[in-house]
Amino acid sequence: MSTATTHTALITGATRGMGRAIAERMAQQGFHLFLTARNTEALETLRAQLEREHHGIIVRYYPCDLADELQVCSLIKWISETVPTLDVLINNAGIFRAVSILNETDADFRDQLNLNYRAPHLICRAIGRLMRDQRRGHIINITSIASREPVPEAGSYTVTKYALMGLTHVLREELRGYGVHVTEIIPGSTLTSSWEGTDIPAERFVQVGDIADAVVLCLQVSNGANVDEIRIKPRQGNI
Repeated sequence: MSTATTHTALITGATRGMGRAIAERMAQQGFHLFLTARNTEALETLRAQLEREHHGIIVRYYPCDLADELQVCSLIKWISETVPTLDVLINNAGIFRAVSILNETDADFRDQLNLNYRAPHLICRAIGRLMRDQRRGHIINITSIASREPVPEAGSYTVTKYALMGLTHVLREELRGYGVHVTEIIPGSTLTSSWEGTDIPAERFVQVGDIADAVVLCLQVSNGANVDEIRIKPRQGNI
């Protein structure tokens, strides 16, 4: 996909970690950006930074708690009313709870199900319909190595990432005939706020910039190619 300034992308969980790195890298590529996260102040700060550093791009944002279905529906409505076409969707937002299924609370299950699976399902469905109609676009879902290597001490997190993997595979088949690319990016242990306070050296982790680079790589292949998945793990193994 060419990265001319007329191209647009929606990024969820855009103000921190992988989402912020992706937003910064795509701004460098000249994309107009539509960003969502919960914190309005953080969104405004990021918007100002990106537009200041990358002249010519337009950054808009919509504060949204993706764990709340009504807010997700409002986000979808905002996108449909704000931009007539969308070139790229990146589902990045997620939540990690280090608790097994047998020891989790109802809130642990509900929060992870809503944010890690339900929200991207609803957003993919709406944007997938848009991309099907415009007969182009690229959906990138960021899952986790837990979707391939179950983590018993993070039970529902693992299950929701398996579900997101399944959604990605189904969407790829549904949209294959409409010129729409669908990719799954599968990070291993990545140095985000989930690891805040750890004394493990940073070089043991995948860096958020590695994930952002993978996103850009997926967007640069020829139109006849599709990057089905990219798996990125720490060189010394997951932590």
